[in-house]
Amino acid sequence: MSIPGPYAAMKKEHPDLVGAYEAFGAECAQAGPLDGKTGAMLKLAISLGAGLEGAAHSHARKALEAGCTREELLHVAVLCAPTIGFPGMMRGRGWVQDVVGNGP
Repeated sequence: MSIPGPYAAMKKEHPDLVGAYEAFGAECAQAGPLDGKTGAMLKLAISLGAGLEGAAHSHARKALEAGCTREELLHVAVLCAPTIGFPGMMRGRGWVQDVVGNGP
């Protein structure tokens, strides 16, 4: 996975700050019983619900790395519809498709 330029620059400029942020994320992931794949799908869903395009792209890539399939990630997006509405789901689904592609 390629690291986005702004994140790489922040890490170079403020390594301790980004290191603490990354350690915090790792501790959160280990704080409970969810496996990596489930956690990855939840983070994607949270990003979609919050309307955070960059985070949605990032978490879609990370979810693929965690073993999620294209179909699972598109299903996560569809599951958002009753909560965030159809237009919000379509927006988020498009962000997932940016990462996984539009094909079958």
